[in-house]
Formats: sequence, structure tokens, C-alpha cells
Amino acid sequence: MALKKWEVASYDRQTVREIAQQTGLPAAAAALLQSRGCKTAQEAADLINGAPLSDPLLLKDMDKAVERINRAIEEFEKIAVYGDYDADGVTATSILYSYLESCGADVSFYIPEREGEGYGLNLTAVETLHERQVDLIVTVDNGISSLAEIARAGELGMDVVVTDHHQPRQELPDAVAIVDPFRADDHSDCNCLCGAGLAFKLVQALEGPESDQQLLLETYADLLAVGTIGDVVPMVGENRTFVKKGLQLLPQTDRPGLRALLEKAGLEGHTLTSENVAFGVVPRVNATGRVGSPERAVRLLLSEDPEEACPLAADICDDNDYRRQLETEILESALQQLRQEPARMLDRVLVVEGRDWHHGVIGIVASRITERFGKPCIVLSTNAEETKGSGRSVEGFSLFLAVSACADLLTKFGGHPMAAGLTMPPENTAEFRRRINAYAATQGTMPVPVLHLDGALRPARLSLELPRAAQLLQPFGTDNPRPLYGLLGVTLQEIQPVSSGKHLRLICTSVGVRVRCMKFGTTLEAFPYKVGDVLDLAVELEVNEYNGRELLSVIVRDMKLAGCRAETLLAGQALFEKAERGDPLTPEELTGLTPDRTACAGLYRTLRACGGYSGGAEKLSGMDSSMPFARLLVCLELFREHGLIQLEMFGMQYTVKLCTAQGKVDLFNSDFLRRLKSQVQTVPNLQGSNENYDVR
Repeated sequence: MALKKWEVASYDRQTVREIAQQTGLPAAAAALLQSRGCKTAQEAADLINGAPLSDPLLLKDMDKAVERINRAIEEFEKIAVYGDYDADGVTATSILYSYLESCGADVSFYIPEREGEGYGLNLTAVETLHERQVDLIVTVDNGISSLAEIARAGELGMDVVVTDHHQPRQELPDAVAIVDPFRADDHSDCNCLCGAGLAFKLVQALEGPESDQQLLLETYADLLAVGTIGDVVPMVGENRTFVKKGLQLLPQTDRPGLRALLEKAGLEGHTLTSENVAFGVVPRVNATGRVGSPERAVRLLLSEDPEEACPLAADICDDNDYRRQLETEILESALQQLRQEPARMLDRVLVVEGRDWHHGVIGIVASRITERFGKPCIVLSTNAEETKGSGRSVEGFSLFLAVSACADLLTKFGGHPMAAGLTMPPENTAEFRRRINAYAATQGTMPVPVLHLDGALRPARLSLELPRAAQLLQPFGTDNPRPLYGLLGVTLQEIQPVSSGKHLRLICTSVGVRVRCMKFGTTLEAFPYKVGDVLDLAVELEVNEYNGRELLSVIVRDMKLAGCRAETLLAGQALFEKAERGDPLTPEELTGLTPDRTACAGLYRTLRACGGYSGGAEKLSGMDSSMPFARLLVCLELFREHGLIQLEMFGMQYTVKLCTAQGKVDLFNSDFLRRLKSQVQTVPNLQGSNENYDVR
């Protein structure tokens, strides 16, 4: 995991008291709500309860969409619901198709193949639908960027209604209606909805204001919950309403396909949460679009026959297993490319590419790389005809805008701030990497990963009341995550491997209080700390039952040396990478990078005493806590240049191996330092730049 800047929420005690008194909530729940931006009891109630169903006609062009679809139903025109191959697109397709079928419409659905067609409308699909004598195409979860495809549909005599939640380009397609809350002229306040959410708003509008809206929600809430959770949209407003109702109804769903999926995921009979749906159901629905034929997922969700649904669900689960295997293989190949070409690791936006990497998993691989290195990442798969890419970003850097800045290199692209997809000719791959990083360079300092903590706790205050209060904020998701608390300045007393060494039990103490924590998915060999280290822990709290008793579980999600200011280390790494790239430097930056004789000698002696180093930035910086981190990295580069060490930097993991020194060296007789000087216009004097000394 990437090093993160920790931000601990602060509380206004008076506001917390008022929220607790006026809502009747426990003080711990009121504090959580206040940390998430609630300033009044009403705002707190809205966050917990979700928003009432809004008027769908507030969405721009929704009235036009309703008019055209109703006409198609009445005149028995052929309607095609054109969806997408992920969980959001599949559930959106299922919602709208099943509703139109219940209205007696002549309706079919079309899900493009990821491998052969890619995301969104394509010209081949438009021609195919024309051959099937379709009169009206209704897109769900796509269409806003399909200008040429919608124009071609018009030429062939087909109308198109677009419903989408992705960012539009400057020019909108020539469709009968374009329902997208990100339109500049849309004032509906629905821009947190996913494709399934917008499909439901369309169903609401088609049913009309006199219909039983709650009954309508109950009819589709199970599908809505899967789509909303799967698309990782903010868990606020109507999204909370959809998911809360869906989680209530999913265990009793009358859809055989969903029941079969819950059984295969091991969730049948369990209390469902947004988390176990996200990890158990969503990947299985997604798998059909990643490594198989995505229309099977729609058939599964629409199936009314358990004998059809069960083998379909088993087939889809097999696809998910294969998807995991492909993901592991491609991730290893991508990481190997980054190791073999260290210059790529210096980029602000990481771009990796491979020959015939499976398009279905490159988005997941991009997400894994972003999580590991804390930088936006785009993974490209190339064949003889085209290069396709999928990217993920970090909070504060719009990947959609970055990709849009390279539009002239691309044949197709779309997305939103945190994720994007693209297609381009293979010969543009190298220039794309250069251009997207040139764009990133114009955006100022790149944002760093941030870990938001809901407060800092003394171990003595840990109790079952905290996780019980937190449960009132379920369902969790984007903008309403599961609470994380900081246990700051605890001393590590014991490290106990459990479950055949797959996980660790950590015993920590603070002011005489002993805390037992679990660190899952970490082996003893991979654990970077030792007994006696003073640590800051970011923990989740859960209630577990054992032998009829409720017990508090403390689960470590992140950790660092106590007092470590990750933002300082991240800034130092960024400055060093800037220098390595050859970017222009200010005189102040050069000063911050340039070490002196005493610093270099002291660091080298420490490395020799330790026999080298292997680990992260925290402990490396601790070898000389008085030295700015960027300057320390320059010291290491000088040692490497003069043959004193072998050095490998991979993200913010460092391996230093000592070499046999051959007498005195002049560290400051350095091509690296001369290059740094050439990157600035005004250069301060470098202390000791002509000194020869024995750093040993």
C-alpha cells in the first residue's frame, strides 16, 4: 500500500451534543456524523436515512425521453436497451428491460463484448440493431460520448435516447433526448447517481407521479443496490435510499439469478452489507464482462427459472476465478515492466503497456498499481490494430480531464475524475505517455493519497459502544466509509503469526493499557516493524460473537512509525523524482536537494553499521532524521554513482546493498550534481564541492 497522509477529524463538542440531543443518537454516532460534514441534526438525519425519491423530471431531457419511449410502446416499435458490461451497466439494463417488458413493449437488450467492441455504442452494433429492425435505442450507463455512432443511427432511421452518468464532451450527441446529470444545463442535483440509478429514475418518470413510488423502489431495489455498490458512487442521498432498501430485500429476492449468486458467494442466510455485496456479488457480475460474454449476466438477473439460473451462476463464478488468475499474471507483468524501466516510476501518471493483455482486467490492474504507488495509473493493452487502456486516479486529480487533454491522439475515450477508458492507434502509445504527463505537470503539485481518520482514541476508551454506534451509519461506501480511528503512540510488545502465518496478531500497549489487534494478509517476513517500535495505528472496530459473548475486534488497516509525517516524505520523494526527470528546479529546490560533507558521511556510517537497508521511507528517513528526505535520497544516488552501494528504488521502497569501497572518493565530483545545477538558472554555492574525504 502507498504511504498516505493521515488526516484526523476534529470535533465541535457543542455541535456533537446538539446532534445527539435532537436526534436521540449516541454521542459516538453524532461525532461520526459531524466529522462527515453534518452541522445540524437535520443534516445528520438526512445522511443516516438517505434522501426521499426525487422528481425524475428535474433531470434535463427526461420529459423528452419519456415522450419518445411511451410513443414507442404505444406504437409497438422495436426498442433496444443498450447497456454496458460492468455491474452498473448490467443492472441498469436489467431494470429498464424488465420494466419495458412488463409494459408490453417489444424490447430487447444489447451488451457489447468488451474484447471485440469495447465500452459504449459502436458502429458495428448500430448496424446490427438496424438489421434487427430496431426503431429506438435507449442507452444506459453509456452514450454521452458516442457522437459518430448516434449520428449513424440517425442516418439509418433509428432514434436514440441517452441515459448516462459520465462526463460529457463539449459537443453533445444528436439524440432525441440526453439524460445526463453532468450536462452543463442540468440542475437536478442527481450527479451522484450511477447508471442503474438513472435507469430507475427513467422508470419512475415513465410510471408517472401518480404511481406508487415506494412499491416501484421495492420492485427494483435489489438490482439497484448491486449496481450502486458496484459503481462505487457516493453513498449519500438517494444512493443510500436505494442501497438500504436493496440490502433489506436482497436476502429475500424473488430473482432466481440473484439468489444463485448469493449462494455461490457464500452469502445466503447472512446479513448483507455494502461491503460483502461489493466483494461477493459485484465481482461475479463483473466477471462476465471481463472474461466472457456479458449478456449472460443480464440473462442471469432476468431469469425466472432456477434450473436456468443455477448453471449460469456457476459458469459466472468460474469466470471470476479465471479473472483473478489473469489479474495476477498481468499485474506481475506490469510491475516487472516498472522494475526494468525505472524511468517510468518517475512519471506523475504511471503508464504501462503490454501485448494482448486481457482488456477485461486492465482496469483492475490499474487500480492495484494506484493503490500500491499512490499515483494515477493507466494500463494499456496493444495489438496490431489498436491500443486500449483503462486508468484509475487518486483523489484530487481528474483522470478524465487528463485523458481529454490527449484527445487528438485517441479514437475513443470517456470516464470521470477517478477512472477513464480510451482507445488509440498503437503508434500513439509513447506519445500518449509523454502528453498525459506533460498535462499533469501543468496542474501543479500532484495530490497525495490521504487516509481520513474519524478521530484519535486512547486505548482505554475502546469499547463495544463505538462499533455499535458506527453501525447506525450503514451502509458504508464512498463519502461515508466505515469509520477508522487512530491509536497513536502505542508500543508494539508482541507479534504473533496466526492462521499458518497468513495473518498477524499484534499486542500493543499505551499508558498501561494492553490492546490486541489483527493485521490481516501480512506475513511475519513482510511485516516492517519490530517489538519495541512506537507506532500509530489506523484501526476499524467490529463486534464479534464468540461462545455467546460479544467481543471487540480491533483490525489494523494502516500503520506507521509514531509521529511520522508522511506528507513530508511524499514531498521529498516528489522533489527527488522531479530532479531525476530533469525538470527545471528553483534555487531553493536545489538547496533542498544538495547534501553536505557531514550529512553524507554520517548517513554512510549508519548504512555500514546496519549492513545496508531494505524497506520503506519511514525507517530510511530515520537513519538521519535531521536531513530532509529529498537530500537523503540524493546522498544515496551519490553513493551509487561512486560505486559505494547498489541501490534500487521501487516507489517508496528502497534496497541498499554495500559495495567494497576503494579508498577515498570525491562525492561532489558528480555528473548527477552537475546535472542538477544545469536545471536551475541561479545556483547557490555547494558546500564542500571540492573536498575529497573518506565517507567510510
